[in-house]
Amino acid sequence: QEQLVESGGGLVQAGGSLRLSCAASGRTFTIYALGWFRQAPGKEREFVGGIRRKDSSIYYSESVKGRFTISLDNTKNMVYLRMDSLKPEDTAVYYCAAQRRPVSLSDLTAYDTRGQGTQVTVSS
Repeated sequence: QEQLVESGGGLVQAGGSLRLSCAASGRTFTIYALGWFRQAPGKEREFVGGIRRKDSSIYYSESVKGRFTISLDNTKNMVYLRMDSLKPEDTAVYYCAAQRRPVSLSDLTAYDTRGQGTQVTVSS
């Protein structure tokens, strides 16, 4: 099984930027796609974006499209989430997750493994 560890979270002012990293280890050859999700206090977990390893196709949620960018480094088994123009409503714990099957990127239930998360706080 693969393991995922996120890093890069922190406190940033509205309008600022952060880059989150997710390091995959273990049976990484089984990973078909990697996704980012977030969960704000009192809210359900929300899909942010995902990327398929084979063709690097990417899908973003409408709430982050144009502000967030996902990138993948297969040689290092790393996936990144660059977040620009951050808003207070982006405040959440951000999770990296891995899929082993070719299914919908936005379906949380279709992910097999996720990391522990990293906190992102955007102040107004």
